[in-house]
Amino acid sequence: MINDTIASDHMVSALKTLEIEIGGLEDLKSAFKQTGLGDAFEQAVNAFASAKGRIIVTGIGKSGHIARKIAATFCSTGTSALYLHPGEASHGDLGAISRDDVVFAITWSGTTRELGDIVNYCSMYRLPLIVATANGSSWVGEAADICLTLPVVREACPNELAPTSSTTMQLVLGDALAVALIEARGFSSHSFGLFHPGGRLGAQLTTLDKVMGTDEALPRVSLDATLRSATIEMSRKRYGCTAVIDADEKLVGAFTDGDLRRCIAIHDLDDPIGSHMSPRPVTAEPSMPAAQALTLMNDNAVSVLFVTDSEKLVGIVHMHDLVRLGIG
Repeated sequence: MINDTIASDHMVSALKTLEIEIGGLEDLKSAFKQTGLGDAFEQAVNAFASAKGRIIVTGIGKSGHIARKIAATFCSTGTSALYLHPGEASHGDLGAISRDDVVFAITWSGTTRELGDIVNYCSMYRLPLIVATANGSSWVGEAADICLTLPVVREACPNELAPTSSTTMQLVLGDALAVALIEARGFSSHSFGLFHPGGRLGAQLTTLDKVMGTDEALPRVSLDATLRSATIEMSRKRYGCTAVIDADEKLVGAFTDGDLRRCIAIHDLDDPIGSHMSPRPVTAEPSMPAAQALTLMNDNAVSVLFVTDSEKLVGIVHMHDLVRLGIG
């Protein structure tokens, strides 16, 4: 009973935290419509999108951790960015800021003294300074060229001290900026894959032309081939099937292990393969992402996809090739 009571108390605390932080996000949503935040956001996106250099994201404490994440999200979605620690900036790292960069400072209070040298540097060299703060009338907010003034919200901490709702709001604002920049730059899933070659994301975005078998690895026979030669070709390669192509190298059918079993009683191995192949096999284009190809295989209950370009056979991929990538 005691443990159940403790568990219940924890659940109440968790739900209360979620309720408070969701309320903060609702206030943020309202601020976009009812205050000048929406206009400032539009200006910030335009400034970031038109920057010739990078976005230098800075902040300290919990805001600094959020700034690091925002910079990382910018980088992974096609916007060159760099996190700059205010303390290190004051000891030489201001040199990392170029004349083409835009500075994005995050400070909930707007009174963070550690940002002083960066703010002064922006003023000295006339670098665009964009600030996200809940105190637009603070000295940092007043120094900004564009100030994203966030609504003051209640922290979920029972003492209303630890940054909780405030950092959630900062993080979501950063995501909103990143997504707006994705749309502004026309950043595609292909582009995303270029920045994420590793891990499960990279595997899902890998296209079939990167994993398909080609040339000598690709089993294929011509339409005038015999059942004998098609069986030999299928046995020589590892896919358990062979493509059947016409004189223009267009895919017209496939001969599989299942087709061979169905005609095993036939003694005339000189029969034309066209009489025993499966017409209209499932195909994919070379640019299809691996994750989509795996879905296509599952939907059609096949373990092999033939890859075609303008109907011409260019490759083959087995389900195991995709599973080895880490998709599944």
